[in-house]
Amino acid sequence: MNDFVHLRHKPPTRLEKPRELILAMPQMRSNVNVARIIRAAACCGIGTVLASGNVKIDPKISREGEQHVDLQIRRSLLPVLKKLRSAGYPLVGLEQTSHSHNIHEYTFPKKCVLVIGHERNGITDEVLQLLDATIEIPVWGMPFSYNAATATCMALYEYCRQYPSG
Repeated sequence: MNDFVHLRHKPPTRLEKPRELILAMPQMRSNVNVARIIRAAACCGIGTVLASGNVKIDPKISREGEQHVDLQIRRSLLPVLKKLRSAGYPLVGLEQTSHSHNIHEYTFPKKCVLVIGHERNGITDEVLQLLDATIEIPVWGMPFSYNAATATCMALYEYCRQYPSG
C-alpha cells in the first residue's frame, strides 16, 4: 500500500507578481497549435498573447485558456513588435539561426517578448532583423525542429523555471 493520493487539478502556484513575458505568434497553419499555445500560456501565467491573422481557438484543446490571458489579435505583428521593442522589451525569437542560443544555456530577460515562428516558414526575415536574440531547443533524433506548439511549451516552461515567482 502506498501513501500517494491522486490530487488532480491542484490549484495553481501563486505568483508574487505578474509575469513580464509577452508571447507573440504569427498566423499559424494549425488551429490546434494555436489552442495548445494558448493553453500553455495560461498554465504558465502569461498575461498577454499577441496573435495575428484569422485566429480560431478550439476550446476543447485550449481548455478555456483564452479566458485567462489577454489575447490581442493584430493584422500584423511587425508594428506591435517595433513598438514593444522601443518601450524596452527585448525581443527573443524561438528559431534556429546561425547565432541561436541553446535554450539550456540562455537566461531570459525577465521582461521580454517571446516571438514564435510559423510552423513551416519560421520567423520572417523582417522580424528576425528586429530580434535581440534567438534561442533554439536541441533535437537528438530527427534532423528537424519540434512542432511549433511543443517548442513554445518548452520555452515557456524554461522561462517559468528561471522566474518561478513571476
